[in-house]
Amino acid sequence: MSRILSIPSYRGGTGKSTSTANLATHLAARGLTVGIIDTDIQSPGVHVLFGIEEDDMVYTLNDYLWGKIAIEQAAMDVTNRVGGRVSGRILLVPSSVRTSEIARILREGYDVGLLNDGFQRLLDELRLDVLIIDTHPGLNEETLLSIAISDVLVIILRPDQQDYQGTGVTVEVARRLEVPDLLLMVNKVPQSFDVGDVTAQIAEIYGAEVVAVLPHSDEMMTLASAGIFVLRYPDHPITASLQRVAARILA
Repeated sequence: MSRILSIPSYRGGTGKSTSTANLATHLAARGLTVGIIDTDIQSPGVHVLFGIEEDDMVYTLNDYLWGKIAIEQAAMDVTNRVGGRVSGRILLVPSSVRTSEIARILREGYDVGLLNDGFQRLLDELRLDVLIIDTHPGLNEETLLSIAISDVLVIILRPDQQDYQGTGVTVEVARRLEVPDLLLMVNKVPQSFDVGDVTAQIAEIYGAEVVAVLPHSDEMMTLASAGIFVLRYPDHPITASLQRVAARILA
């Protein structure tokens, strides 16, 4: 059965898009067909991790929302771009990075209901095992829709008081929307922090499963979104943690 996974965060800069790309790669390495849709229309970014430039995008999510195409026409097969052997497939629906098209979205808006139709069509037409929704930071109509239709929700946060407060709001919304599987992933944790203490603290605060605590990584910072971390650093502890997260998503 196909699964929809949303990866929200209350604030930007948590590593949401990076986590999306790396989890998709782990899932595809298991032989699955994985779709990614970038619904962060105001500030898209997940395409960068797959080495996609503006000129590579024949169609985007924006074209679908403006009624120009069927959404599956915007899906790009990025499997061969990850720089490693993946037995499954990764299909990405990017959002436009053109300034004029981003400005048009901000000025005119769009029918959010089209997203729900689009999600379901992608699952059916592309025969996806997993659809990952890379959301806009915070809570807006798109994020609420993504949360409401998700089978699994992985909320990403940092060990920061602003993140703690905002994540509490997101968790409460997810519970009201009765998300079947609610998980938390703590990212960019200073090396001086004790992982066990962070895990216990976050689990107690939100009463939810902490699926991973990822340390701050110089290797991740040096890579700077110029590739897929789990393939560049297959023996890194972060790679092992994300592999466990991928397995948990499928459980």
